[in-house]
Amino acid sequence: MSKIDPNKLLPEITERNIVARSRLFAVEEVDLTFSNGEQRTFERMAGSGRGAVMIVPFINAETLLLIREYAAGTHSYQLGFPKGLIDPGESPQQAANRELQEEVGYAASSVTLLHSVSMAPTFFNASMDIFVAENLNPSRLEGDEPEPLEVVEWSIHDIPQLLAQEDFTEARSIAALLLAERWRAQK
Repeated sequence: MSKIDPNKLLPEITERNIVARSRLFAVEEVDLTFSNGEQRTFERMAGSGRGAVMIVPFINAETLLLIREYAAGTHSYQLGFPKGLIDPGESPQQAANRELQEEVGYAASSVTLLHSVSMAPTFFNASMDIFVAENLNPSRLEGDEPEPLEVVEWSIHDIPQLLAQEDFTEARSIAALLLAERWRAQK
């Protein structure tokens, strides 16, 4: 197993410029000088810095809740876990509970952080906190989705079938599922 070198210097950022911007994203060009003198220009998506959350909700000890929603990137409907950005002033736990209420119509009295993941760190400065939500009670908040989301119940004992679903392909949802399965086994 390799060890992290604590003395490894990060490259020096010598210049940063926004080279493209849309309503949702900004592309930043970053000029870097590495410790060995090499210079490179990288492009990356500039993150909002707010972070995001994904929630694996358990309606009971044996059943998870998923959502099926439109995914513009693949122009398809995808099955996955509730997720969303952290609003200004919210903690990640508060954001997880809010997204849960907006997307599946439940609030959780127990929200447990499983893991924080990065998304394409070579090109994108964004992170997501993955939570398990338990002890759910009906509670609905108005969300920003353009249409009602389909809520799908799934047995925790049928994970192989979920992984075989053609519309369950998002890497973050698969990671969340496997983390939740490991968490549950350790309980």
